[in-house]
Amino acid sequence: MSDTNVTSMESLEYRTEVKQLLDILAHSLYTDREIFLRELISNASDALNRIQFEMLTNHDVVDPEAELAIWIDVDDDAKTITIRDSGIGMNRDELVENLGTIAHSGARAFLQNAGQSQSTLEEIIGQFGVGFYSVFMVAEEVTVISRSYRPHDKAARWQSSGDSRFSLAEADKSDRGTEIRIRLKEDAVEFATTWRIESIIKRHSDYVSFPIYVKGKEGEARVANRRTALWRQSPSKVEASEYEEFYKQLTFDDKAPLLHVHMVADAPANVRSILFVPAHRERSSLRLRPEYGLRLYSRKILIQEHNKDLLPEYLRFVEGVVDSEDLPLNVSRETVQSNPITRQLRKALTNRLLKELKNLAEEDVAKYATFWSEFGVFIKEGMASDYANREALQELLRFHTTHTGADGWATLKEVIERMKPDQKAIYYILGDSLKSAMRSPHLDYFRKHDIEVLYLTDFIDGYMVSQLREVEGKPLQNVDDANLDLPKADDADAESAAQVSQDAFEQLTARIKQVLGERVRDVRAGKTLVDSPARLVSPEDDFARELQYVRRVIEEDYVAPAKILEINRNHPIIANLASLVSANADNPLIDPAIEQLFDNLQLLDGVYQGSVADMVERIQKLMGAALIRG
Repeated sequence: MSDTNVTSMESLEYRTEVKQLLDILAHSLYTDREIFLRELISNASDALNRIQFEMLTNHDVVDPEAELAIWIDVDDDAKTITIRDSGIGMNRDELVENLGTIAHSGARAFLQNAGQSQSTLEEIIGQFGVGFYSVFMVAEEVTVISRSYRPHDKAARWQSSGDSRFSLAEADKSDRGTEIRIRLKEDAVEFATTWRIESIIKRHSDYVSFPIYVKGKEGEARVANRRTALWRQSPSKVEASEYEEFYKQLTFDDKAPLLHVHMVADAPANVRSILFVPAHRERSSLRLRPEYGLRLYSRKILIQEHNKDLLPEYLRFVEGVVDSEDLPLNVSRETVQSNPITRQLRKALTNRLLKELKNLAEEDVAKYATFWSEFGVFIKEGMASDYANREALQELLRFHTTHTGADGWATLKEVIERMKPDQKAIYYILGDSLKSAMRSPHLDYFRKHDIEVLYLTDFIDGYMVSQLREVEGKPLQNVDDANLDLPKADDADAESAAQVSQDAFEQLTARIKQVLGERVRDVRAGKTLVDSPARLVSPEDDFARELQYVRRVIEEDYVAPAKILEINRNHPIIANLASLVSANADNPLIDPAIEQLFDNLQLLDGVYQGSVADMVERIQKLMGAALIRG
């Protein structure tokens, strides 16, 4: 235990952002105040994990035989709570670093987020790592006494009332670890009861792997948490509610997971694991926690909190824990990646997770549609990067198509089954949005002949299809290809005679080339256009057109290559424009109309690089002429 006799008191001031943070917490901006205990227990558990890991290779520590545990003493008369652990402890400098400052940008981000919305404190604290400071929601004064595991370090005492300053002094403490004494505010005395403390532990910290002893004024201490690692139990003995509770403790997410995968296996590698697919995609940088990655244990000892090697990067949205007895206890955090067991675990976990996602897709179409809406972009990323699992990932792909519309999804297998008898390729269209893709002039022929086309509107789609060249022997082909190999149309569907004569057509194409110059590679008649006046198609030598959408986002000065302009000789706009050119080549509306036609096509294709101001002026000019005629 500790003695709080102070030898020399030093008063220090918080950094500015910490003072602002404490002010927000002290004024109870948020309502769920009980999470302060979860945060302090979590810190104590981390300290115990750290000393446990340290003692694997270093036995020269204070109290090497001390029980690894957390003790909570409650005094309802004095209105105090004391939380003590036998963890790694802190010296004076570490107390200042951990409690007197926030070395990262957590406080500033916390303040910005708290000022924008009335989000729950649980979400904000969990996201920005400022959990210790939540104690000031309930504390009138907090005293922290700690002794580091290093034998030569002296114990130190830290004290604050949540105002602008904190004090530091040496302290007499013979045992290793940290003790936090909380003097409660008048409106927080509800927490000074053992039943209240135990109920919070059951809700938030039941699966902490170290015993949490709770003692009231009657003097009897009892373990309040179950401790048993859920992932080391048999799946048949775990209730659905237990998975949900564990997930919420692990992630601080208030929503139940969409899917859990409990894996227990001894070959090819020993693994005890629970993986979770969240119900929603994370909002800020795709993370609720500062980093992504699974918690890696060896024989229930935490080795890494954010292991990024146990699953491929495209599955970074998955949460969970992995425990393997095949990993040596003294493996360093730096060598986990190179350990051959890690590669076996990665393969086993990835295969099982993809299998469970496939089962979900087959057994619960609605739930899988939710998964796809949230995380489909990650699966597409995997299609482009994970060749070894491409077949399994391909079965997980879902697409909006010209047959399903915006409300339905189709698999590649279903699209292939619906192909026309003489159809040789699977067709797709790239677009910035589903709405623009659905209105694309490239789809004229396909709509008329009821040929299904995939809508690809995610950022990653261009890269995905550049890697996924064919499915079941059917090549994937972009509908903007200048030389589409289309199924033959019935004679009854043959195009009627062109409304624009050859002479007028040649005059029009010459004028278009003159106006657009190098912005187009060529101007010619379009054979697939039906309801649209024109379209832009990629020339044969433009092999990287699928990556244009990716390059446009990542390259600030990217300029789209010139395309071929195809025009519909049967469309009224083209026919009237050709008539104007033939009858009066000096008509001032001709050039603006050509420019606007070209801009419209660029906008639909998502590659517009012109001037919005020029476009507005041009549209107003054309509107003025139309109104005069009207």
